[in-house]
Amino acid sequence: MIRRVTSFVLLLAGCIGLCGCIVGRLVGGMAQNVEYSKLIEVHPAYAGLENKTIAVLVNADMATIYEHPEVALTIATNVSRRIRSNVPGARVLSPGAVADWQFRTTQWSAMPYGEIAQQLNADRLVLIDLYEYRLHPPGNQWLWEGVCIANVAVIERDGFDPDNYVDSFNIESRFPDIKGVGRDSAVAAQIQTGLLSRFVERTAWLFYTHLEPKHPDKYQPPP
Repeated sequence: MIRRVTSFVLLLAGCIGLCGCIVGRLVGGMAQNVEYSKLIEVHPAYAGLENKTIAVLVNADMATIYEHPEVALTIATNVSRRIRSNVPGARVLSPGAVADWQFRTTQWSAMPYGEIAQQLNADRLVLIDLYEYRLHPPGNQWLWEGVCIANVAVIERDGFDPDNYVDSFNIESRFPDIKGVGRDSAVAAQIQTGLLSRFVERTAWLFYTHLEPKHPDKYQPPP
């Protein structure tokens, strides 16, 4: 009888220990998920656009313009919209009007920055120099691997030296997150939309306080 009681007690203790281990893992997993879903407040890397007139210009090489003629205006339009919506007092010039000026002024990229600002009557220039843009790995049209990389610079017309950057940043976005996505799994419009959405967001974030994932590589949106 004593042996049976002892065995039962040992079995019960084992079950309690197992349950405790499972509960501990569940609690730990939940805590980890909460941590991965956290957002943190990030202040602007450049905070000098408030109450200013701003022109957003996108420059890209001829190959990119030929293969993706809509990309430059799409980036300019959406970055302009985010700045206008989130920077207090920002007066952003029409992206269409700026693009039209760029088209009519064929050598604009060789002009002194101060002269560009003067011709556009802008206090600040946000220059986005797109130096890599592709939707596939080099030489492989059967896989999707979107990459968008640019140097983003700011010029102050009323600054100490209006012909030089007051600040510049390298912005890179990639889409999709997983490798090996074939052409049968998505279409070009989906890849381009995801890629440009990320690039525009990260570019515009340079100029206003915003929320970013605390762990961007492991971010899990709350349910």
